[in-house]
Amino acid sequence: MFLLFAFTAVAEIVGCYLVWRVVKQGGSAWYLIPAAVSLALFAYCLALHPSATGRIYAAYGGMYIAVALVWLRVVDGVTLTRWDGLGALLALLGMAVIAFQPIADSASGFK
Repeated sequence: MFLLFAFTAVAEIVGCYLVWRVVKQGGSAWYLIPAAVSLALFAYCLALHPSATGRIYAAYGGMYIAVALVWLRVVDGVTLTRWDGLGALLALLGMAVIAFQPIADSASGFK
């Protein structure tokens, strides 16, 4: 589940980044084709999670924050601060609380 969340986040970030390149940096409109593919992959990946509920989307948000900070460091070359690290840790802890909570019935999402 952890890797699926991470892959989902990468697909979303790549798709959005390519659109950003076109809009903000005057990149070729051809970037919009792989952007659309990446965003479609993102939506598909969300559907692969145990249940497409608000709980999954909330948990996914924690992973998105952590992956976005990795992107900031690796792609944008920005040095992360200890506050970035603390924020990512808190987001991932929040994700874990949501994702791994005890659930009484199977219709609720995670187990």
